[in-house]
Amino acid sequence: MRIIAGTLRGRRLNPPDNLPVRPTTDMARESLFNILNNYVDYEDCAVMDLFAGTGAVSLEFVSRGAKEVTSVDINNACTEYIKTTAKQFGVTNVHVVRANVFDFLVRAYKKFDIVFADPPYDAEDLPKLPDIVFEKQLLTNDGIFVLEHPRDYSFEEHPHFWQHRNYGKVNFTFFANKFDE
Repeated sequence: MRIIAGTLRGRRLNPPDNLPVRPTTDMARESLFNILNNYVDYEDCAVMDLFAGTGAVSLEFVSRGAKEVTSVDINNACTEYIKTTAKQFGVTNVHVVRANVFDFLVRAYKKFDIVFADPPYDAEDLPKLPDIVFEKQLLTNDGIFVLEHPRDYSFEEHPHFWQHRNYGKVNFTFFANKFDE
């Protein structure tokens, strides 16, 4: 795994084998950011990365200039790995939170320009994530929520559905308050 673009471009992530994660592939991550590049000014961006795992997505946002990133994961080994990697990379604008994402979202109050979620594909509450994000009003007016999920799910009927992209086994559904192209 590597950081694809920005100030940390080419830096390698070498997470321990025992992390309980399914990292977003480099190819899928690159495709995700190619889409976001058309809609996002990273330098003014506050990002929340849910189910952060290795922190690859969080660090990709930082590398591209995000002003702040909140990385949330329940696994202590994952959160410690993100903290250690951020320190090794000289990154100071990643706030790592060890918490159950669903419990964290109940208490969340801050607005973000981007919320990214890569839950375990077998997470029982995965289909509820878009509703929670919008009910809690966690996005800025032109914020974007990106949900990575298996192909078993379709969110096209969701009132905030914007677009869907498929990259092999990886599916990204984008949600927004506004749908400007």
